[in-house]
Amino acid sequence: MLDVLLGAGIAFCIAVVTTPVGVSGAVFLIPVQISLLHTPSPALTPTNLLYNLIAIPGALLRFHRERRLVGPLTRLLVLGTLPGVVAGAVIRVELLSGSQAFLLVVAVVLLPLGAWLAFGRPPISVAAPDRDRRRQIVALSLVVGTVGGIYGIGGGSILGPILVGFGSSVLEVAPAALAATFLTSIAGVLTYVVLSLGASGDIAPDWAIGIGMGLGGLAGANLGVSLQHRLPERTLRRALGLLALALGLHYILQFIA
Repeated sequence: MLDVLLGAGIAFCIAVVTTPVGVSGAVFLIPVQISLLHTPSPALTPTNLLYNLIAIPGALLRFHRERRLVGPLTRLLVLGTLPGVVAGAVIRVELLSGSQAFLLVVAVVLLPLGAWLAFGRPPISVAAPDRDRRRQIVALSLVVGTVGGIYGIGGGSILGPILVGFGSSVLEVAPAALAATFLTSIAGVLTYVVLSLGASGDIAPDWAIGIGMGLGGLAGANLGVSLQHRLPERTLRRALGLLALALGLHYILQFIA
């Protein structure tokens, strides 16, 4: 019970900071699960996805009321990440239960991008995506969805910095990234549950920890979304850049360990 309450409190604090820039915060809960809550691997991956299922809907409802949820960017991200997360879950269980190789690749992308967003000049805003850019976004989402399915990190933590780096507004990216993360988390949890039926080991989510963290994240995400409009675009962009830097450093340390 103490682990559940601890996870809920930490998830609340993380979601307040990450939700305004379109990141669910699940990626920051991986070291919390390992070090403090002692969630076994690979169960921590579907547990993270379960957190997303509970924590994100409140933020999406607020975005829906503001008519910022349904848009072309949301559809493109879902089109790529949804099949990717299913493939990633299968790869995680069947091939990569102990591998951290993809995390180094993600870190190499996030570190320079995060530094540019946090400390560089603002990216040039772009208009609605043309056909070639739409294809690029879908392909990128497919890759990110696969990595998210493997490590339970959700797509927003990677897609958000990249899309903002391409020139999209944080206010546009945040609801789209969270929507894609939520839908792919549904597919990911279901895939892991199905795989757990025919495999040995801790593959199903830790339901108590996942639900506890999710409820904390739900409250934190609602507060985070309410703060978004009070922050200028420049501050949100820099916050996203700093999150990307933190994630990149975390992945490198995790790869080395």
